[in-house]
Amino acid sequence: MTRLISTDPATGDTVWEGTAASPEEVAAAVQQARDAFPDWADRPRSDRIDAVKRYQGVLKRRAPEIAQAISRETGKALWETTAELGSMAGKVDLSIRAYDERTGERTAETAFGSATLRHRPHGVAAVLGPFNFPGHLPNGHIVPALLAGDTVVFKPSEETPHTGQLMAECLAEADLPNGVFNLIQGGRDTGAALLDQPIDALMFTGSGAAGAHFRRKFADDPHVILALELGGNNPLVVWDAADAEAVAGLVVQSAFVTTGQRCSCARRLIVPEGAQGDAVIEAVNAMVERLIFAPWDSTPEPYAGPLISQRAAEAALAALQERIDRGATVIRPSGPVGSLPGAFVRPAIIDVTGIDIPDEEMFAPFLSVTRVPTFEAAIADANATRYGLSAGLISDVPANWDQFIRRIRAGVVNFNRPTTGAAGDMPFGGLGASGNHRPSAYYAADYCAYPVASFEAGAVRHIEGEIKGLRSVDA
Repeated sequence: MTRLISTDPATGDTVWEGTAASPEEVAAAVQQARDAFPDWADRPRSDRIDAVKRYQGVLKRRAPEIAQAISRETGKALWETTAELGSMAGKVDLSIRAYDERTGERTAETAFGSATLRHRPHGVAAVLGPFNFPGHLPNGHIVPALLAGDTVVFKPSEETPHTGQLMAECLAEADLPNGVFNLIQGGRDTGAALLDQPIDALMFTGSGAAGAHFRRKFADDPHVILALELGGNNPLVVWDAADAEAVAGLVVQSAFVTTGQRCSCARRLIVPEGAQGDAVIEAVNAMVERLIFAPWDSTPEPYAGPLISQRAAEAALAALQERIDRGATVIRPSGPVGSLPGAFVRPAIIDVTGIDIPDEEMFAPFLSVTRVPTFEAAIADANATRYGLSAGLISDVPANWDQFIRRIRAGVVNFNRPTTGAAGDMPFGGLGASGNHRPSAYYAADYCAYPVASFEAGAVRHIEGEIKGLRSVDA
């Protein structure tokens, strides 16, 4: 029996204690989901809508409590976790709309009768959640899956089991039939045990490395639908933008929000050589100096909190040091935040112009600057990554945007907005090592059900006259 303990990274206090599911318990959860699937899939869609609407009501009622719990478990500022709960509740209405628009049903009359497009659920969906948005991101898989008629086995991140437990409580209060939603807690071994079960779909949000592992694991299992929402080494290009202070706000919100723990955060800032680039970097550095990194319940309200754990902070600092050892110039050093625990790190800015550095995501408030001579070189540098999640351009020149949006390879692209910009009624996902061409958010409906085209005649009739090359009965 493996104990699972979640701690507040801002204080080290224990938030939640429990037991990791054994392989036998994982198998039982999948079997419960399998047993519940036929009835859930066959119910009128209105029943499934009513169920997720009840869940939405519980989320709204318990929002303040759950927001505080997520802040304790992740260290995120309360303003951010409050917004996360709003997104979770809002996901219900958006998912109902998306199902109708993208995976609904339509019929057209034909000469022989009718042609109908329907969508059918896959079956048992395994959902693996991340720690950075431990409610919102798995919720973005779970709600559309339930609406489509799939049943769910959910394993939260081992860093945020308490949030997963609270989500399970909300779904239980929504009075879903037994086995439709199943929670298992645990770490990597528990996740591996889940994926060894006969599942029909894997819906995952996490690192590119984990996504690559899942692609390999299921290469010979084409019946398992994979929906992989992965990370990115995201570029933000600043070109022909006169107001450096205005630019700085957009850069800061791109690179340092959520302590850099968003998959859409800008990791690479690309600026012109010379005075214009210098002015941007100076303005960004000055604004970063004003950011408050502190525990979530501090006064004044913090901009952001710690990384998810001291272990994560140590790994991020080691990655930063590797780039410095390779020749990067330190513009703004990282390090501890006063006397706060080791999960807190100061935001860092380094200049990597001309330096060969790893094409990897640093999941921390660290920004790498590259200076280039031309706008064409800026786009080329932005695309010089195996990832392709988010990208952004800040510019006063609309023609630059026209060229950028045609050339950039990324699934989420922002103009004069932070790279973290997204919307629940738009797709969210990337290409390359950032995903597998199955974006989430509004397009989650697409991977929760498969299309069935049926061609239907109202009665059995003779079609001999339509068969070419058929001898007559007298021949």
